[in-house]
Amino acid sequence: MAAPAAREQHRINDRIRAREVRLIGPDGDQLGIKTVPEALRMARGLDLDLVEVAPMANPPVCRIMDYGKFRYEEAQKAKESRKKASNVSVKEVKFKPKIGKGDFDVKVRRIDQFIHEGHKVKVTMQFRGREMAHPELGSKILDEVLSVVGEYAKVETQARLEGRNMSMVLAPDRKAIDAKAAAPAPDSTSPEQADATTPQATPAAADEAAAADESVDETAAEAVED
Repeated sequence: MAAPAAREQHRINDRIRAREVRLIGPDGDQLGIKTVPEALRMARGLDLDLVEVAPMANPPVCRIMDYGKFRYEEAQKAKESRKKASNVSVKEVKFKPKIGKGDFDVKVRRIDQFIHEGHKVKVTMQFRGREMAHPELGSKILDEVLSVVGEYAKVETQARLEGRNMSMVLAPDRKAIDAKAAAPAPDSTSPEQADATTPQATPAAADEAAAADESVDETAAEAVED
């Protein structure tokens, strides 16, 4: 039940100083205003603790609970939160003002992948030579990136020019990503209809498709490393 006094974050049981409190039961029921001795008797009758959860209220709010279990659960939540925070990193994807559509699409897909994995992404536009005279070209490309991935990302740091680079930082929009994951899958054609309407791939066509996939993968790896 009660944790050692040195580790307490709340006043509990006999350490509560108020004369009366607004009492909440172990199941969250509002039990009204009670004197502290009466509230203590109710808590001890259930073999639980009386815990002051809102000391600044008038009167203070106390809840009947297993304080040891409460502290354990809070510690587990904090541990999980730190674990998630340590797994989040900032990825960087670099662009150039004269980037081709194919490379642009590959890099944007990689940004979208990072966002859905929970990472932040630093999108960097690199200017060279005379390109520095036209920063609006970089801004346009960054706007295009945002228009593609913006449904599941939010701008954490607005685009700004630093030396020869223009960068913005995107962060995952967890609500949008979770809503997408929870959405039902669209209706699909039945297997019988698919068999009747989908042309069967020939061995030659399958080999060509596999070769194309390998080419795209190699292009993606080179593009992100640029």
